[in-house]
Amino acid sequence: QVQLVESGGGTVQPGGSLKLSCAASGSIFGIYTWGWYRQAPAKQRELVSAMSRYARSYYADSVKGRFTISRGSTENTVTLEMNDLKPEDTATYYCAAGTGDGVYDWWGPGTQVTVSS
Repeated sequence: QVQLVESGGGTVQPGGSLKLSCAASGSIFGIYTWGWYRQAPAKQRELVSAMSRYARSYYADSVKGRFTISRGSTENTVTLEMNDLKPEDTATYYCAAGTGDGVYDWWGPGTQVTVSS
């Protein structure tokens, strides 16, 4: 079993930046894929970015060139650096981890990101 906890959310003005972190505990050696999802009010949850064990990365078209997913300073952390934030990036962001490509077995509770002037 794996437990995930996100941190780093908050409120920023348009054009600002935030860095989200996801820390995993438990049986982390089984993790193959990391992902960041987001869900805005009245919208479906969408995959924002993902990274596999072999560091292949995926980005949704809406965030390409602005967001970067990477390993954190320790083996059990993943970060999502978000630059040039827009009001449409406002959502609850969830960290997810799984045992295969596109397979997410564990989820964090989410962290709120609000982009507003």
